[in-house]
Amino acid sequence: MSIGFTEVCLIILFVLLIFGAKRIPELARALGRASYEFKKAKKEIAEEGRELVAEAEKTAQKQDPALPAKDEEKHE
Repeated sequence: MSIGFTEVCLIILFVLLIFGAKRIPELARALGRASYEFKKAKKEIAEEGRELVAEAEKTAQKQDPALPAKDEEKHE
């Protein structure tokens, strides 16, 4: 079941009535900034996770030299 043209028009009309025409650009800007900050935080967390995994692999390699290094596994 999809949303038709009439339903979209009603939703837009409802949003205009609730927030007003002046307030909608402000809300759009705030939503854009929030989206940007969320993506930025997500990227930072992913990078930190990769760094932690790399650090854990180095620590494991130092503790047990019999473990193959990750680079050696890729070349074999």
